Amino acid sequence: MAEPAELVRAATNNSLRFVLSGHVQGVGFRPFVYRLAKRHGLTGQVQNRLGEVEILACGSSQSLQQFEADLVNDAPPLSRPTIDSVQAHANSDFDAFRIVTSSAQANARVFVPPDYFMCDDCREELKEPSDRRFRYPFINCTQCGPRYTLIESLPYDRPNTSMTEFPLCGACEQEYLDPENRRFHAEPVACPDCGPQLQFVDVQRQATASAEAALEAALNALRVGAIVAVKGIGGYHLMCDACDANAVDVLRQRKHRPDKPLAVMFPFAGADGLDLVREHACLDDVEATLLTSPARPIVLVTRSAGSDLADNVASGLAEIGAFLPYSPLHELLLDGFKAPLVATSANVSGEPVLTDDREVESRLGDVADVFLHHNRPIVRPADDPVYRRIAGSMRPFRLGRGCAPFEFELPWRQPQPLLAVGGHMKGTLALSWDNRVVVSPHIGEMDNPRSLSIFEQVAKDLQALYGVTAERIACDAHSGYTTHRWARTQALPVENVFHHRAHASALAAEFALAGRWLVFTWDGVGLGEDHTLWGGEALLGEAGNWRRVASLRPFRLPGGEKAGREPWRSAAALHWACDKDWPQCPDKDGLAKIAWQKDLNCPETSAAGRLFDAAAALICDVPFTSFEAQGPMMLEALCENSARGIDLPLTKDKAGTWRSDWAPLLDVIGDRSRSKASRADIFHSSVAQALLQQAQAIRDAHAVDRVGLCGGVFQNRVLAELAISLLEDEGFRVYLPGALPCNDAALSFGQAAELAARGHNG
Repeated sequence: MAEPAELVRAATNNSLRFVLSGHVQGVGFRPFVYRLAKRHGLTGQVQNRLGEVEILACGSSQSLQQFEADLVNDAPPLSRPTIDSVQAHANSDFDAFRIVTSSAQANARVFVPPDYFMCDDCREELKEPSDRRFRYPFINCTQCGPRYTLIESLPYDRPNTSMTEFPLCGACEQEYLDPENRRFHAEPVACPDCGPQLQFVDVQRQATASAEAALEAALNALRVGAIVAVKGIGGYHLMCDACDANAVDVLRQRKHRPDKPLAVMFPFAGADGLDLVREHACLDDVEATLLTSPARPIVLVTRSAGSDLADNVASGLAEIGAFLPYSPLHELLLDGFKAPLVATSANVSGEPVLTDDREVESRLGDVADVFLHHNRPIVRPADDPVYRRIAGSMRPFRLGRGCAPFEFELPWRQPQPLLAVGGHMKGTLALSWDNRVVVSPHIGEMDNPRSLSIFEQVAKDLQALYGVTAERIACDAHSGYTTHRWARTQALPVENVFHHRAHASALAAEFALAGRWLVFTWDGVGLGEDHTLWGGEALLGEAGNWRRVASLRPFRLPGGEKAGREPWRSAAALHWACDKDWPQCPDKDGLAKIAWQKDLNCPETSAAGRLFDAAAALICDVPFTSFEAQGPMMLEALCENSARGIDLPLTKDKAGTWRSDWAPLLDVIGDRSRSKASRADIFHSSVAQALLQQAQAIRDAHAVDRVGLCGGVFQNRVLAELAISLLEDEGFRVYLPGALPCNDAALSFGQAAELAARGHNG
């Protein structure tokens, strides 16, 4: 955090100027200041100044002192204010305290608020028959409702949002202009008379405009097993009965998503809203707290034995992705259905979630039976965030609606404003200037035109919203990545950042600890500095200055990128590298082996992710998969912590890099006389022990005991917790990312951090 400015006061002057920054936009901060000032008997004014709030306050010294303390201590729950300065002010000629019109002329320190859940006050009104917003699907106030997805420009005022096309009725305008009202300058404020409306489109593509009739029609469709596309805050969901295996199967077939787990939204029930979730899942306190937090993310939780959710919601896995309704429309749907609903992103696989009614009908007309639209425009998409508990803390797998844009302060100053464009999978963008970095919500896989279009929109929007123009671009060094190619077409200087350096720098910047790190960067594949495919590396150093000191035994990968969805190729390659036979190998015509022998399209890799793929192919009998990491997820789900690992040889190669040899694992994990669970346990434990061996060897040589774990492989809870336990038992201090995902979603942030650190070090 930035150091607070020195407070300057005159003992006899009872007029002060406060400047506050932080999360003070879109969170009801100005009306809070107004009410606080009146409570303390102060006169003056409060003004929003593009990311800052300026307060001129006049009164007794004691009142001003208490007012200052309460500005932070009693701030609205969604805000996080920082008092930057307090100075004596000459103007004390105020007869009351007022909220004045926002200014766009200040030296901006902008905060763009994310989209928020529906607060308890609005929920009560939604369900109160006497309230004029009873059952209104777009109820909100200063403490809840959409923000990021409807902001056109800043400052955050109604004319600068997509709500500008909905003129306020007299009653709403009165609330909007009343500083004592909970909806004072709640920019999305509306009611049934002046605000957005629902529209239901049936199987004949006939529309029902009445809001209540549209809602009931959608519920009736869900009750008979139909697939309904529902427009939410950041995009559409495809929804169906989560207890109806046939409905789930139809959704999977139509969306061409045969295996990937589907998120489940549960009705809000009980004192904390989680009573129905607890009927289907085993929750600990950390998971329950996050499920009910303002972000309302999807949380991966252990499915309970008595759950009657359809098995094909998450086939072969022990966990389900659960979340609560976060918008009033979702609340009304779930209340009406009275049971959990599948709520998966309405998109073509890998693309950003769809936001437009015509586009969703055109592109998903053969997936959804019917559509529940509304006419509040979504300016930009924001998918649902996903979290999982690992090592006692909730870790993000995907940032999105409710928690992004996500802002960091770097330990180093960025030499020039920078746009970091991330990698190829799990795309995000990062805008960095001074010591700030803002990371976008999840965009998607960067291998399709729509992802690139949204990527370009978000790149433009971030710069416009924050008032920062990038002067250079950072991208992954892999020239085949869409983001790399896009960067090279721009009229700006471009700097490459190698994939695993970005991973390591993301972790180092998140924790901002001085001194050297040993960071294990284990993932699928990323281009290494020797132009092979890395992914099982240990990097020593600090952000801006890394060198590889350990890795896994490399092997040649037949078919290259095909191996990502055909894990048998990795399993076969391990056997062929050891001159072993694999009777179950799907390469029946021998063409893959011939190509491997001739080194045709067989890039060398040291990727831990491909090692996990091979183990999954051998243990889980999954030669082919339909989504990334399917095999390793199934492999992890088998684990029972019932078998110890075996030692893997650790030696130095010609370049002096420590290498762990996976070869002794082949006979064990391929031994079908052992149970699958036993083999899965042995594999995970052996790999974790190999990591510890590497760390010990490097500590002996370099006296480093701070270890970081990052890269998508450490989304595996069994591996991560085993590694952390082993390392800590041997005296290492271990760090796992907690603010950003450890997967490729953090690459944009890591690229920004790496270049800022290089500027600092150089």
